[in-house]
Amino acid sequence: MLAWKKVSSCFLPGDVLVMDDYGYMYLRDRCGDTFRWRGENVSTTEVEGVLSGLLGHTDVAVYGVCVPGVEGRACMAAIAHAGGHFDLDAFLSSVQEALAPNARPVFLRLMPAVDTTGTFKIQKMRLQKEGYKSQNCREKIYFLNSAAQCYEAVTDELYESITEGRVRL
Repeated sequence: MLAWKKVSSCFLPGDVLVMDDYGYMYLRDRCGDTFRWRGENVSTTEVEGVLSGLLGHTDVAVYGVCVPGVEGRACMAAIAHAGGHFDLDAFLSSVQEALAPNARPVFLRLMPAVDTTGTFKIQKMRLQKEGYKSQNCREKIYFLNSAAQCYEAVTDELYESITEGRVRL
C-alpha cells in the first residue's frame, strides 16, 4: 500500500503530479489557464490581456506548447492579424517592457482570425496540438531567438533544430 505524504499547498486544481520511487511528489504539468515555464507559473489570461492591450485590443490566444527536451511549456501567442505589416521588433520591445521573461511569447502565430466558439470563447486546443509547426499557409509562425533578440520565421530547418535541441530557448 502506498502512503501519501502531505502535498504542498502551492499546487492548484488541475496540476498533474508524479510520484517517484521514494514517494516524493513532483509537478509535471499544469492544466487549464496556466502552465509552467522555467519553474514559474504563467497565467494565459493575464498574458492575453497584456498582449491584446499592446496590439490595440485585437484577439489573442496564449497557451503553452511542448518542446522536446525542455521542462515545462513554452509560451505561444496566436494573434489575429488580417494582413499587412506586423512590426515584430516593435512588438518585442513592447513585450519586454510589459511582461516578465518567463511570460514572454517564445513563439508567435499570426493568423487571419483566432478560433472562437459560438459564445466567443477562444479555442486553444487545436492551436496547442499543432504547436509551433505551421499547418496552414495563411498562418505565419515566429520564434524568439534569444541570442539575436528578435523574432524569426520558423522554417523547416529551424523547426528541426528546435525539436532536436540545437537551438537554445
